[in-house]
Amino acid sequence: MTVRRSAAALATTAVLLGVAAPVAVAPVAVAAPSPSPSADLPAGLYGTTDPTYDGVWRQSLAFLAQKIEYVTPSTQAVDWLVGQQCDSGAFTSYRDASKPCDASTVMDTNATAIAVQALVEINQRREDANNGADWLKSVQNEDGGWGYNPGSPSDANSTSIVIGALARTGVPVNELTTKNGSTPYTALQSLAIACGEKDGGAFAYQPGKKGELTANMDATAASVLGLMGKGIASGTSNAVKDPSCTKGDDLSPEQSAQNGASFLADTLKKRPYLEQAPMPGAEESKPQPDYGNTSDAVVALAASGHADKAKASVAWLQKNGTGWAKQGGPAATAQLILAAHATGADARSFGGVDLVKQLNSMGPSPAATALPSPTPTGPQPSSGTDSDDGGLSLGWLIGIGLLAGTGIGFLLSMRGKKKQP
Repeated sequence: MTVRRSAAALATTAVLLGVAAPVAVAPVAVAAPSPSPSADLPAGLYGTTDPTYDGVWRQSLAFLAQKIEYVTPSTQAVDWLVGQQCDSGAFTSYRDASKPCDASTVMDTNATAIAVQALVEINQRREDANNGADWLKSVQNEDGGWGYNPGSPSDANSTSIVIGALARTGVPVNELTTKNGSTPYTALQSLAIACGEKDGGAFAYQPGKKGELTANMDATAASVLGLMGKGIASGTSNAVKDPSCTKGDDLSPEQSAQNGASFLADTLKKRPYLEQAPMPGAEESKPQPDYGNTSDAVVALAASGHADKAKASVAWLQKNGTGWAKQGGPAATAQLILAAHATGADARSFGGVDLVKQLNSMGPSPAATALPSPTPTGPQPSSGTDSDDGGLSLGWLIGIGLLAGTGIGFLLSMRGKKKQP
């Protein structure tokens, strides 16, 4: 998600200044904005840095990570997120909620899509989530995809995250056909680099000026999830055979997704982490690890049935990524939690760090928390109510009653053994 957020800042700035947004954005190291005094930050918001470009993003990502770890966010935190939504259903990256949205409000498909996913996953404010999904459908481009802002050219990252949001709200994505017969999958597959070519299997963020496609790691990880119709908080799929790159002009979305997974697996075989691509025109310097994109690649591999190909990367993240997560704030910490969850690692002891506790400390105190950490294919309970019973949600209280009624013991050891819905 490094590209997604750096692209967000650049694209929004371009819209506000009335200049063209960049056609393609490479993964780059972006320094976090200077911390704002806590008194200047809205109540309920996660993180302490300037939320102008990522307020809704980091809030929603935090909810997704908390949900898979049995943490129910506070009502105050949920209210803040929903307060960012416009009457149309769209979200902005961040806005002053005391003022109504108007023609000058810059709508954000990425923020809307991840907020929709978050609200669905925590099973709260479903009407608001559906409203967001309806808005996303209304701004689909003719090529079947979505750009960062309504009407901007489609890109792989925006299209993929919107697919995840619509799929999680029950929308049949393959039926979202435009007048020319394009679907969201059509848009993504048009950005795939054909097998047999250089970087075959990878995806481009957008076509270049001459229509050329340049491999982009973040776009590839996002496209794997999108083509599988999955959201950001995906667990592990059943193992499939080793990924391979399938040639052909009439591939299914699943085949294109597996091609992307094959590219990611081959890349991480060379070294267990991805590197940041240099900015155009920047002086040459030693490549730096890209923790965010590495985390996203881990989730994509696990979701496509290749968690075994991500083991070395998870071990590398455990050893090297926890400092990055702490400094990066709620979004970075959430990314590591999602990567840990997808591959069966313990997010509460990840490289010696309790990532869940760290994330919880970056926002309002959660309404409820349960232990232990779930497995990637374990239970994913939706927690729509608060609990005052030792921090357990309503779902766990019902489970306790059922187990007690039948005389089954060892309740605590069974919490991680339900199946993912």
